[in-house]
Amino acid sequence: MSLNGGHAHERGHAFTFLNPRVREGLVVASRRSVLKAGLAGLAGITLPGLLRMRAEAPAASRPSRRKAVILLWMTGGPSHIDTWDVKPGMPSEIRGPFKDIRTAIPGVHLCEYLPRQAAMLDRFTIIRSVDCRDSNHEPDHVMQTGFRAATPRVNPQGHLYPGMASVVAKFRGANQPGMPPSVVLNLRDKSHVPWAGWLGGRHDPFRGDKVGELFALPAGLTMERLRDRRSLSRQLDSLRSRMDASGHMESMDHFGQQAFEMVSGARAHEAFDLSREPAAVVERYGDHDWCRQALLARRLVERGVSFVTIDLSQHGASGTWDNHGDNIPPYGGIWNGLRPLLPVFDRLITTLVSDLGERGLLDDTLVVAMGEFGRTPTLGTQGSTDGRDHWPVVMSMCMAGGGFRHGQVIGATTRDGGEIAERAVTPGDLAATIYHHMGVPLDATFNDHQGRPLYIVENGTPIRELL
Repeated sequence: MSLNGGHAHERGHAFTFLNPRVREGLVVASRRSVLKAGLAGLAGITLPGLLRMRAEAPAASRPSRRKAVILLWMTGGPSHIDTWDVKPGMPSEIRGPFKDIRTAIPGVHLCEYLPRQAAMLDRFTIIRSVDCRDSNHEPDHVMQTGFRAATPRVNPQGHLYPGMASVVAKFRGANQPGMPPSVVLNLRDKSHVPWAGWLGGRHDPFRGDKVGELFALPAGLTMERLRDRRSLSRQLDSLRSRMDASGHMESMDHFGQQAFEMVSGARAHEAFDLSREPAAVVERYGDHDWCRQALLARRLVERGVSFVTIDLSQHGASGTWDNHGDNIPPYGGIWNGLRPLLPVFDRLITTLVSDLGERGLLDDTLVVAMGEFGRTPTLGTQGSTDGRDHWPVVMSMCMAGGGFRHGQVIGATTRDGGEIAERAVTPGDLAATIYHHMGVPLDATFNDHQGRPLYIVENGTPIRELL
């Protein structure tokens, strides 16, 4: 066949569907037909297949605005009584060692170690009546999926319920081509987050800690060499081999048309590069690693990622917020374990919310902070004098942004903080609220391995007080 064009006798060829002469899709060199043909086989990616899926996607699932979620996952289960649901009038074994402080919402008090959040609480919603029954950690699934059956410790199929980040990845996708739809940062252990499960590995969150490993070009490969037609095939084969060896083939399949842009282009690399931030902004967030991850999360949603989860932990196993007691290492009790975490968290969440607001991103970005359950209403569990055990009865959490109504407290617990007293909020309600914000249809379904459809929302509706 002729490649010069314009001849009546010219016949079609195997790569006609790639439109090799049309300047669309991936543009990195002038030898477009060669590059496109090579990329068609990269990691098993089929460009027309991805374009077809996007064209066939329901209109309701296509992004209309740059909606995003940042989930601050407080791995281990923070004590609600020592943070957002203080009990100042109760005996010391219930109220704990911390004092309470007033907030920007009259009559509402928080822990003394959250002064920044207290001062701007009119921009937050505190939910004190989250029904966290069945939730556990290692793995942390119920609260991040919205499904009570997502309990791998007791349900053999519990790990197959997809996380909310993966549901958003499937039904909405990224806000910007060339960026992954969901990212998890600072992941200390794979058990700290749910994965795509029945949705398929292509919808797993992209691991931010793997960015250098996954997108680094093979040794000796440069962009100049990538433009060399004579070595293109061999170089792509080398890249494919690296992906195979690292186990990221299926994830790369999901990126389809965007795969090469993420490897060779600047968008994803630039998004993960904190050195591009002004020094004053970096200093504002602070030098703690969690705070740097929050800054990175802002950069990612700003550049098109739809769902970012930050694993707020410094350890594997059960997580840093698992404050059983000083004599139950390694996480300490309320005074020695929880107290040092709170100023870091206070700076992190208030700086993030303020920064998003100043950049005009807060109305479209929902910030959620929570763990997997609360902690016992009395100190001294498990033989400790200063710790609290797991309490999968009630927990507190907070939200900001997303265009919702804030400056309120939803729900309440009993005097000792041990039970829900009013307005229970379920994991399904939380999932429905997040999907409502992201424009994901609440009646969307996915299939289990037997082909049976399951709704993405289980017994939940968007939290009415926020709407």
